[in-house]
Amino acid sequence: MSKIVLITGAAGGIGRATVKLFAEKGWKVLGVDRSDFGDGFPKDGFFIKADISRGEELETIFEKARSFTDSLDAIVNNAALQVAKPLIETTVEEWDAVMASNLRSVFLSVKLAYPLLKAKGGGAVVNVSSVHAIQTSANIAAYAASKGGMLALTRAMAIEFSPDKIRVNAILPGAVDTPMLRAGLGRGHLGGTSVQERIDNLASKTVNGRVGTPDEIAHAIYFLADNDQSSFMTGQPIVVDGGATAKLSTE
Repeated sequence: MSKIVLITGAAGGIGRATVKLFAEKGWKVLGVDRSDFGDGFPKDGFFIKADISRGEELETIFEKARSFTDSLDAIVNNAALQVAKPLIETTVEEWDAVMASNLRSVFLSVKLAYPLLKAKGGGAVVNVSSVHAIQTSANIAAYAASKGGMLALTRAMAIEFSPDKIRVNAILPGAVDTPMLRAGLGRGHLGGTSVQERIDNLASKTVNGRVGTPDEIAHAIYFLADNDQSSFMTGQPIVVDGGATAKLSTE
């Protein structure tokens, strides 16, 4: 019997790679995104176009999910919104939008997914946080705060759900070549006049000397979702950043 996973932000860079990997591993995938996925979504899966930042739409998402399955083996909270601007220029509306997309949606998604995870006798929650939760930079405060909050929420959920054998962990990606990364390259923190120059400058700051790929993050997500590989892990963050946070900023 196939395992079943729900993945939010399924149409983005990391989301698409994660959908593809789980399908290749024989899982059935429920994908959620406010954008169209287009061609290539797994034929035995189910794609739901909706905005996870809106509570009423999350209720609808899980109503539709229950029409597809009566249980879940894992949920991957991957959808995110990034506002890249100085804190004093960030509006209340922008702050609230980031929190609704990146933090409140995780609370509500897991709350709604809980009965489906419990129905399987246990499962996994994988929250896609960010290195900005532990090390950050200028002009991205709302995003950093939301991702830091996600880490605290991950720990709290791991404790509360352990009696039901539901594990909760987080992935903290560093610089990964996605549309979101490219959209945020203009914050002035990297130098360079072209997108490629800025990516090259960013790559030089990692220990590996390159930025990551969505597929590399997808494999880390799969590791945490797969009970055969990570059964003794819960409440933990895994940093996948090419060694960027291992390096002293003064060097």
